Amino acid sequence: MTEFTSGIFQASKEIYKNNKGSILRTIVYTIGHFAIAIIVLMSVADVSFVIALTDAIVEPLANSVWYFLLDKFWASKVMKK
Repeated sequence: MTEFTSGIFQASKEIYKNNKGSILRTIVYTIGHFAIAIIVLMSVADVSFVIALTDAIVEPLANSVWYFLLDKFWASKVMKK
């Protein structure tokens, strides 16, 4: 294992150790989000499981990119006033 790789693993272990509860809750929340989105889409929009699953995964990822961009703009422009 290279020094770079071992450094990444060590940093990951430290991040996990210091944030174990938050990381586990985030994983549970994410799984719940996917399940709820699939159920709602299949019930309301009458789409197949595969389409609902795709949307349940793609939509939160798109929202996270949008949130990141909004936060960067907000922090750089709006909060400096």
